[in-house]
Amino acid sequence: MGINDKMFEKENVSKLLFKFSIPSIIAMLVNELYNMVDTIFVGRAIGGNAIGALVVVFPIQRIVAAISMMLAIGSSTFVARRNGAKDYKGISNVIKNGITLVFVIMIPLIILIYTFRDNILSMLGASENILPYAHEYLSIIIFGSIFICMTTVMGYIMMSLGNRKVTLTSTSLGAILNAIIDYILVIKLSYGVKGAAIATVVSQFTGFLYAYYKFRGVKKKLNLSLGFQLKREMAVGIIAVGFSAFIVEAEDGILLAILNNLLLNHVGDTGVIILGVISKLSMFLFITMLGISSAMQPIAAYNLGAKNYKRLKKVVKETIIFAFITSVVLWLCGMIFTEQAISLFVKEPELILASAKAFKVMIAVFPILSIYYVSIYYYQSIGKAKSSFVLSIFRQIIVLLPVSLILVKILDMGALGVWLSYPIADFTSGVLSIFLIRKVFNKLDYRIEEKELKDLEKSYSMEPYKSKEIGKDTI
Repeated sequence: MGINDKMFEKENVSKLLFKFSIPSIIAMLVNELYNMVDTIFVGRAIGGNAIGALVVVFPIQRIVAAISMMLAIGSSTFVARRNGAKDYKGISNVIKNGITLVFVIMIPLIILIYTFRDNILSMLGASENILPYAHEYLSIIIFGSIFICMTTVMGYIMMSLGNRKVTLTSTSLGAILNAIIDYILVIKLSYGVKGAAIATVVSQFTGFLYAYYKFRGVKKKLNLSLGFQLKREMAVGIIAVGFSAFIVEAEDGILLAILNNLLLNHVGDTGVIILGVISKLSMFLFITMLGISSAMQPIAAYNLGAKNYKRLKKVVKETIIFAFITSVVLWLCGMIFTEQAISLFVKEPELILASAKAFKVMIAVFPILSIYYVSIYYYQSIGKAKSSFVLSIFRQIIVLLPVSLILVKILDMGALGVWLSYPIADFTSGVLSIFLIRKVFNKLDYRIEEKELKDLEKSYSMEPYKSKEIGKDTI
């Protein structure tokens, strides 16, 4: 595998965004599909309690996905910037530190979660009916965490070097294999949630093997030796840059855990099941926006490293347009085909009807969020860790969570209070992002003018020497 510089510098921005968005969207989709496909199979084979079990385990899977994205975005951003600056030794150091961090973080986390799994599941809202299923599922899938993390990090590093196919193939392979094994173990052999968990781990391991096989090309190109390397400054830098990506992924799990408990206490198991179904369905919409926004990240970071501010502005502008148009199309599909989509998860007519109503409220102003996520990933790509962090917690932690608590606990609106809190948070976050993006464009305009003036001054200062070299008189 080669290191592709020309792609980031010269290729049409719209075409480049499309090329990088597809593998990013599929990679995120597969992380969701492991739980989602399992939910579809066990929901139809066992029923509502099995769905509830996977809903309860889902926040843990979100934390794993969040750590994976944190290390992947953090590592790939540094790799892309060094690629733009043609610092190939620096790229090698980033990769070593990024992969070492996977083991340093994931191994203790797996041990901790497995040891205290029942206590954690109870804290996440598992009732007596749901806990046995959740215990069985978590006890197996937790061991696949390191494989999905390694696959994500290696895939994003290779994307930042211009190779987008590895992520696309490895994640697609995992998704397809998971569905096939789910059908065999859950439906044909009646292994229940245990079968679904086994299918997930086997699929994750297979995707990892393919990604590692392709990653050997990077090792060869950069003369990257095996072994661990952890430099404090680099490790902190990777985590700091990728931390807002962690928040974007993890806060879904944290929020879901809190809302599970809120609904369990005020509505019962039915509220938990509905939240599980509509949150999984809404992720199809969010994944597309997140995929497009994260696809911008290596392109923007490269051009920042190359000090090509005019192209950087064009990348941000076209990403916003692409994300907004895509989100409108998906939003319309979600509004029109709501009941058909929900019927994939549950069979009971009353659950389908209640979930459809809740889902339509939840995504009422969805398209405006496209600008919000683009702004988060832009600040990541330029290394503004604090700004990116504040933005990433704004929608769900600062706005959505307090609003839902007020509507449910103080105004006694029940489940409707939870569903209404989503559009309120989405609209507020979208409006804030519009102001921030305008500020971004003003700063980029200043950088562009400054660079053009410097280039002009440089060309004038070189002109007399050029004239003398070719034997012409100078004025």
